[in-house]
Amino acid sequence: MKILGIIPARYASTRFPGKPLADLLGKSMVERVYLQCKKATLLTEVVVATDNKQILDHVTGFGGKACITSSNHHSGTDRCYETLTQQKDKFNFVVNIQGDEPFIDPGQIDLLCGSLDKHTELATLIQKIITLEQLLAPTEAKVVLNHRREALYFSRSPIPFLHKFPQEQWLKHATFYRHMGLYAYRSDILKAIAGLPVSPMERAESLEQLRWIENGYHIKTVETEAEDGMCIDTPEDLERAKEYLMKTSK
Repeated sequence: MKILGIIPARYASTRFPGKPLADLLGKSMVERVYLQCKKATLLTEVVVATDNKQILDHVTGFGGKACITSSNHHSGTDRCYETLTQQKDKFNFVVNIQGDEPFIDPGQIDLLCGSLDKHTELATLIQKIITLEQLLAPTEAKVVLNHRREALYFSRSPIPFLHKFPQEQWLKHATFYRHMGLYAYRSDILKAIAGLPVSPMERAESLEQLRWIENGYHIKTVETEAEDGMCIDTPEDLERAKEYLMKTSK
């Protein structure tokens, strides 16, 4: 099975323009993500998908692979499909890897890749929620599953709703899951979902994966116990990442 890892890396960002090129103790953000991905044993190839020549030149400059994609894509999924069409080799699956997680765990990539088979349409990682703060945070996408461990629905609200218990007791009476932002697409499914119009529930929740469910696609979930990698959204996050690196390198 051949699996292509794609790291979308846009230059424009409302909160942090040029983020992929931000220096993180001698290596750029995108280089650190790329090097972590290359440690994953089940990825056949890794490529950075960008809309910016400066990023393209930077990636090829440190020995990585990159390609230019349109600046008009509305999602990383669409950018991944364009990248797939530019590859000379054929791949069975594509894994969409967040370009702002410089400490992403290669083991998590391999965990997701290892779950894939010819029957898989889409797959993603999930994790049990252990704190009430996590459960109630609208920034955390929650997911409910069917008996095949496929996603039934994603929401920024806590789901399911336990009407017989006060909210502070919910974690004692049910198992809740949070979504982790790593996706795998079977190549033919990626082609089918690329360019699908925004769906009603996606518009309501601002969660792209709802578009796929609303259009009848199946999302396999794979549970992990590992911690999230640090996500860099702002210059302040970058400073925290530098502090983390300095502590862990001592």
